[in-house]
Amino acid sequence: MRVLSGIQPTGPIHWGNYFGAIRQYIALQDNEQAFYFIANLHALTTVRNPAKLRQWTFDVALDLLALGLNPDKATLFVQSDVQEVSELCWLLMTGAPMGLLERCHAYKDKKAKGLIADAGLFTYPVLQAADILAYDSDTVPVGEDQVQHIEVCRDLAGSFNHEFGDVFVMPKAYVLETSARVPGIDGEKMSKSYNNTLNVFEDAKAQRKQIMRIVTDSRQMDQPKEPAGDVLFDLYSLVASESDRDTMAALYRRGGFGYGEIKKALADAAEKFWAEPRKRRAELAGHPDRIKEILAAGAAVARKKAAAVLKRAQDACGIKGV
Repeated sequence: MRVLSGIQPTGPIHWGNYFGAIRQYIALQDNEQAFYFIANLHALTTVRNPAKLRQWTFDVALDLLALGLNPDKATLFVQSDVQEVSELCWLLMTGAPMGLLERCHAYKDKKAKGLIADAGLFTYPVLQAADILAYDSDTVPVGEDQVQHIEVCRDLAGSFNHEFGDVFVMPKAYVLETSARVPGIDGEKMSKSYNNTLNVFEDAKAQRKQIMRIVTDSRQMDQPKEPAGDVLFDLYSLVASESDRDTMAALYRRGGFGYGEIKKALADAAEKFWAEPRKRRAELAGHPDRIKEILAAGAAVARKKAAAVLKRAQDACGIKGV
């Protein structure tokens, strides 16, 4: 099984990124055929500040390593360091139907809101397909809302294979476990777009203050409450042990507590849960050259594989060997 996934460097990694995807990416690295990349080319559709893009790209590498990605098991690299992917994207673009791209969610949603959609957003799924196909990936971990992109990739790969022979491996989506609900501090889905995130590597004291400011309902202290669906309980469930989670659920159902008590318990559990990753990140940050070496080594491995796949595609469609 060859696994591939990418994460955009659009700001600090938050709890939703980790519990919704990253922890499962890390769990899949043990097959020693995992490719994980920092998608800085994709980020150009939203990030227009070069200094921020460079810094966030480096920061994501730090974050992933601190959270447990092991470069001895998985290949970690920056997307733009593998130029072969951009050329492969063009080969796929020449056979990509306009109608297929017009039906993709990101483009449709932006148009529906009356926002300007540039060519980068419109062709985003083709670059994403090139990312996947360049490494002969057969397994792509995605959330439920990203399955369409894998279907587009399969359509493009299938069309190319039909025209030019058996060139690309056909990937399949590995739908990530979604049982863990990750609400933002406002109760909506945690997302940078909603400005409601709790960042993984936030200073513990600063995060405690943020948690203590979470707005709650007006329930009286003596009233019992169903825990599931409550913002504080759902967040607490992510970072607390199973026994502590059960104890907290019983407290909710019994009543006779104040939300300040729950917020303090959440802040304490979060500080304990993130302590080791935060410590590792601080240590890694002190050795920036080591991070660059890891990314360079990963890019070398990725380029070797992508070059072989690109040559296969070039030979098949006739742009090489003249």
